[in-house]
Amino acid sequence: MDHGGVGPYQLGMEHGGKFEISETSVNRGPEKIRPECFELLRVLGKGGYGMVFQVRKVTGANTVKIFAMKVLKKAMIVRNAKDTAHTKAERNILEEVKHPFIVDLIYAFQTGGKLYLILEYLSGGGLFMQLEREGIFMEDTACFYLAEISMALGHLHQKGIIYRDLKPENIMLNHQGHVKLTDFGLCKESIHDGRVTHTFCGTIEYMAPEILMRSVHNRAVHWWSLGALMYDMLTGAVGAQLKAACVMPPFTGENRKKTIDKILKCKFNLPPYLTQEARGLLKKLLKRNAASRLGAGPGDTGEVQAHPFFRHINWEELLARKVKPPFKPLLQSEEDVSQFDSKFTSQTPVDSPDDSTLSEKCQPGLSGFYICGSICT
Repeated sequence: MDHGGVGPYQLGMEHGGKFEISETSVNRGPEKIRPECFELLRVLGKGGYGMVFQVRKVTGANTVKIFAMKVLKKAMIVRNAKDTAHTKAERNILEEVKHPFIVDLIYAFQTGGKLYLILEYLSGGGLFMQLEREGIFMEDTACFYLAEISMALGHLHQKGIIYRDLKPENIMLNHQGHVKLTDFGLCKESIHDGRVTHTFCGTIEYMAPEILMRSVHNRAVHWWSLGALMYDMLTGAVGAQLKAACVMPPFTGENRKKTIDKILKCKFNLPPYLTQEARGLLKKLLKRNAASRLGAGPGDTGEVQAHPFFRHINWEELLARKVKPPFKPLLQSEEDVSQFDSKFTSQTPVDSPDDSTLSEKCQPGLSGFYICGSICT
């Protein structure tokens, strides 16, 4: 599986058009947000398009509050129309979508050469790191995380949004241990009432067959990805692969082609220790025929949540975050980065000089990127 890259708060945009972002406002206050409003504390992630820092706000509203600051280099983004479209989509979707299990966008602004997204700081780190530590999740633990993820996906469906990159690296935990979906660069908007899309994008190991076959697809791709994620959780497949053990995820091959062949053709085996409910849900989610996949019908999320695997979930309490998470990170302070990869957090945080100011000709529509005004509650 694709577990390299920048870690939590993903920066990669492997796929990708004109960059047209409307001049709307999440930033509703009078404060002018700029890089100098934030003190760099730690590096949280790094990729080809920029970096993610842990920062402290030092001016105006929300002073001393800790955030994650995602910095993207315009010069890298505008070279590819798909990348500009994905950056636009992430900013717009995060402005629109507010949900307990989706990361909050607080501010967005730009300088001559960079784009900045200020996000809530999720001190619990990535679910992937937790799965790697544990090796395997018990079914009640997996059930909790899958239930919260399903609620986030259901909210996106109501907004007509297809996420298309559900994987452990894009699922983070807040300070209490609740799920937060991140990295919305590969989302597709305006998919309502049976509409479909064709774009080939996502992470191969979690892609539904219809995407790999470059067929039309809709929200049903989420439920395939949820099934692949569930398999990882219950079998320890992620950790096994990293440790170069013999046990491999159901749809991972020696190379890209073999992985795709497995997804499209091979039968996968379920471990005998799984309960009947877990086995039943996996079989219903991992159906290659999208139309017969659980959740593909008009009931959508409700079909998935009604499965016996989730029989002990109180959905109202879960949405209100009243259900105790199975893992609560041990944090010493709001600035704690112990749940992040030390290969990043040990680096000195430096936002490189903004020396690549682009001409207006090279960055059409970028003037609308600005969002300022507290939506932080």
